[in-house]
Amino acid sequence: MAPIALTPPPVEAKRPGLHRVDTANLGTKRKIICFSDFDGTIFLQDTGHQLFDNFGCGPSRRAELAHELESGTRSFKEVSDELYSSLDVPFDSVFDVMKTALEIDPDFATFHEFCVNNSIPFNVISAGLKPVLRKVLDHFIGEEMSSHIQIVANDAHISEDNKWSAGWLHPETELGHDKAQSLQDYKSTAALESENGTIPQIIFIGDGVSDLPAARESDVLFARRGLKLEEYCIENKLDYIPFDTFADIQKEVIKLAKIDQQRTQGKGLPAKFNPRANMWRRVSSKAAVPIFSVFSPSKEEKAFIWPEAFTEKVEKPEEVVQNARVAAPTA
Repeated sequence: MAPIALTPPPVEAKRPGLHRVDTANLGTKRKIICFSDFDGTIFLQDTGHQLFDNFGCGPSRRAELAHELESGTRSFKEVSDELYSSLDVPFDSVFDVMKTALEIDPDFATFHEFCVNNSIPFNVISAGLKPVLRKVLDHFIGEEMSSHIQIVANDAHISEDNKWSAGWLHPETELGHDKAQSLQDYKSTAALESENGTIPQIIFIGDGVSDLPAARESDVLFARRGLKLEEYCIENKLDYIPFDTFADIQKEVIKLAKIDQQRTQGKGLPAKFNPRANMWRRVSSKAAVPIFSVFSPSKEEKAFIWPEAFTEKVEKPEEVVQNARVAAPTA
């Protein structure tokens, strides 16, 4: 099933500074949908690190495993399997530490209210464990607001003797959860369900290089200022929008919604839009959509081809789309 968040009913703003804007009047005919990383993006710390350092193998062994991952000795899924197997604690017992160790972005709750008020679906897309992320969100923003967030992540299996393991979303991959595949699944389903092949404008929010596979599938990329994802974008001349808090993202989303009408009317691509993802907008044949699966890397390491795939000069979207139309079988 495609990771589509609930379209929630409007709620009253509870915090000052929240701008309730009717998206129908923002100058765009297309809906907006947000996908966001969790650790380091919504929360400034890593939930997994808190689990393993306090209840599992400890920081020293975690550092050794991180080195093995960085050197290519072991895959992300292999390293994660060892980390989760080191946990030996009841599920509910870990959250007293989480409550004090984690710090949420100071403006996330306001931004999320903005999304709910304007029917902008908000999805968390993470390599972590869905039950853990849900429990953390329930505590920090409340269960009612948390319920509006769809979480696309791995499941958690905890035995009667409190042994943990991950229920991988994509067990056949070295990542366990291929974020690019999750976004492609969403786009394929959305395009097939649309009368004219139009899908929502996809915004991705992240902080690290591991977010690149998902970021390359989005229309607009937000990168937390001063961290690895922004550093990579600067070094490789990739279009992105930096942010310090989610208040910055809220302001930019309003601007993006207003200028998106120019895109849909064929007036060119404003700066900071991903022309590669825009190929999806130009496919008129529903049967041509699956062809684009060839552009997704099967492993996280392949994310570093993104600089080449991120420019129209190299990718030549018009030619690719034309070929897709020709190759697509007729209904």
